[in-house]
Amino acid sequence: MKLNPSKSVYQLGCLLLIILWATTAASKLGNLNQFKTELAKQVFSERFTAWLLIAVPASEMIAATLLAFNKTRLYGLIASLLLITAFTLYIAMVLAGYFNKVPCSCGGVLKWLGWKAHLVFNLVFTAITLTTLIIHLKREVRDKE
Repeated sequence: MKLNPSKSVYQLGCLLLIILWATTAASKLGNLNQFKTELAKQVFSERFTAWLLIAVPASEMIAATLLAFNKTRLYGLIASLLLITAFTLYIAMVLAGYFNKVPCSCGGVLKWLGWKAHLVFNLVFTAITLTTLIIHLKREVRDKE
């Protein structure tokens, strides 16, 4: 049996992203009142906060679901890249002092990380997402040849 490191990295990347999005969404939805309270402490308007209350966990669950199936995996990887980039940019803005109040409304174990550790975590997951997406795209090109 021939070992294919690219395939293993690809499968591991998809699995890690599914775990990331499913657990963070489940954490937010499992304690929706706490998530709502934390969002209300953000610098965003009340209307935008109400939208985020639904959009963030829904987006995370959609990304996890799309990643779970071969036919929709590309869309899941693109959604993952958009989500992790948005969250990473927000954290970078927090660390740059752009916002005057910075409560974390993250789900799961991420809410226990400091902002710098959270940025490193997100950068690692950005790299995982990009690597997995590149492998996926290379496989698509190779399969069409």
